[in-house]
Amino acid sequence: MLGSSSHIVVRRGRPTDAKVLAEIFRDSWRLAYGGIIPHQHLEGMIARRGPKWWATTIRSRESLLVLSVARQVAGYATIGLSRTRGRVGKAEGEIYEIYLSPTYQGVGLGEHLFESCRHMLEMRGHAGLIVWSLADNPSALDFYWRRGGRPLAETTELIGGAKLKKIAYEWN
Repeated sequence: MLGSSSHIVVRRGRPTDAKVLAEIFRDSWRLAYGGIIPHQHLEGMIARRGPKWWATTIRSRESLLVLSVARQVAGYATIGLSRTRGRVGKAEGEIYEIYLSPTYQGVGLGEHLFESCRHMLEMRGHAGLIVWSLADNPSALDFYWRRGGRPLAETTELIGGAKLKKIAYEWN
């Protein structure tokens, strides 16, 4: 176990998690990005990440963490080396994705998963942490600010024909 608190456990993903991870991805992305990412593009992204995609990802990536509550998968995160290392900030580690099922949002579980990610990156020797978020997602920006991250850089990305601003938050 990577992190636990009574009935809350953070562990590596397992092939048996694939179906529920596809559901969490679908539900959390619709909630977070509906009205931000153009609808057809968002639905296409969701369709590509079905259970088969998750099963393959779980087998090939040891950096997929799953948060479960009373043995029910409630969220996931993916972590690794910073993709912008040496170009943006000094952080060596990055949280690529961190999402909870909407059912489990707003009760402190995201903080638990975030801290487990940070701990895992530190255990791997990665100094500092960076996370990128869409600027039009105020709940994510607030979450990272409350965790102590500070805006470091901005960029834009063309997603489904929409030019969307992304903000990097960094922890040293």
